[in-house]
Amino acid sequence: MIDLTIHSKTLEKNIAYCREKGITLPTFAMMKNPDTVPEKIKDQLKNIGLWDVHSANLYRITWNNESKDRGGLFGGVNHFVLPPELTGCRANIIMLAGRWFPTGAHKVGATYGCLAPGLVTGQFDPRKTKAVWPSTGNYCRGGAYISALLACNAIAILPEEMSKERFEWLSKIAGQVIATPGCESNVKEIFDKCWELKSSGEDLKIFNQFDEMGNPMWHYTVTGKAIETLLEQYLTPGKRFAGYVSSSGSGGTLGAGYYLKQKFPRTKIVAAEALQCPTLLNNGFGAHRIEGIGDKHVPWVHNLKETDFVVAVDDEAPMRALRLFNEPLGRQALVKSGVDKILVDKLDLLGISGIGNMIAAIKFAKYNELTEDDLLVSIATDSMQLYDSRLSELEQERGVYTDSDALRDMELISAIAIDYTKELSYYDRKAIHNLKYYTWIEQQGRDVEELNDQWYDHDNYWYSMFDQVHAIDELINEFNKRVGLL
Repeated sequence: MIDLTIHSKTLEKNIAYCREKGITLPTFAMMKNPDTVPEKIKDQLKNIGLWDVHSANLYRITWNNESKDRGGLFGGVNHFVLPPELTGCRANIIMLAGRWFPTGAHKVGATYGCLAPGLVTGQFDPRKTKAVWPSTGNYCRGGAYISALLACNAIAILPEEMSKERFEWLSKIAGQVIATPGCESNVKEIFDKCWELKSSGEDLKIFNQFDEMGNPMWHYTVTGKAIETLLEQYLTPGKRFAGYVSSSGSGGTLGAGYYLKQKFPRTKIVAAEALQCPTLLNNGFGAHRIEGIGDKHVPWVHNLKETDFVVAVDDEAPMRALRLFNEPLGRQALVKSGVDKILVDKLDLLGISGIGNMIAAIKFAKYNELTEDDLLVSIATDSMQLYDSRLSELEQERGVYTDSDALRDMELISAIAIDYTKELSYYDRKAIHNLKYYTWIEQQGRDVEELNDQWYDHDNYWYSMFDQVHAIDELINEFNKRVGLL
């Protein structure tokens, strides 16, 4: 459960602080349905950029932002559909687009889900406590941004081999940026840095995305509802919702799948990971290039009992598709092959992890012999906004992109097969769940009784926690009322 104990003295200070800074907070209900955002806030947003450091941008933590870099309000759920002409599988794949969140990635929502309860209960003091955001990329960017909107100091931690776009932007937003050794899958090094900070004596609060339950709660509530809204549109008579595909990562985005299973009990939840670091598939380890998905451990917030498939993606495939989708000759080849030009022009909405999710969805569709009547949903976590440097690096490494490269890369996508796809039995799920012990109990000091509750008291543990969002919204509403600015 998320601790909602009220710390009255700090809460009073937080209310006064937010009144002084002109800060109010969106509820989860507003993030699900931004039509309910106060008109006063909407008027402010008409003159504010999507990435501006302005507290009104807290109200843009939603999948429903207008696709504008400045002055946008709200509309439908941001998404696009990948058809058989592109993917080579018969099912259509609906991709939610994270591009139109502040910071350009949906992780900003998860960070809000972690920090907001601390503010409205008085457990976190933005005036003096540093917010620490350990991450493999987008989460620490989201945390640093939310901290800036709330006028509090942030420490961002991420692996040194992440894209330079992440570091350049963080250097302007976060109070401190710490680069830890290694690449995307070097999560242990991030955890070690957190322990070092804890022992420093500084006044800080570590919001670890891998064990903060506000992370999957936000996705369960907001992302899950966004997908349900889309399915109401696409599930015409005769259509079936077959599965939800998300990278394992921090385990947070999978939270939307738990919501969807409540609404569509026959759907399957698919956890994707890199073949080069197949922790879920076969307890493996290693380095990989699919930025934004973590690895080498099982996140505390990953509900394994609800996970039906594990799919490992060779990281070479996303790197090659990245060029195909963004190089002019690659786009020309796709149009010539029959892919609609309007869609081709949108393929920069797929960052590396989004392409990885697409490939995992194709593998799942082929494994289950899905047809034109089936729909899959997955996530384009971020976009090419964060990866232009990777295209330049690939050109330096492999040469200028050619027509022949485009043809080979299209063949690569069409030839995606069902290898490294595993349908999980009860005991497969339990075996992966048990891996949490070594990271979270032995290394990070979590309670083994809670680990057992996650499995043996499953429904009460997970869904009682997700239901706390209603209590958090009540606290946010009361907080805003006392701040008195709306």
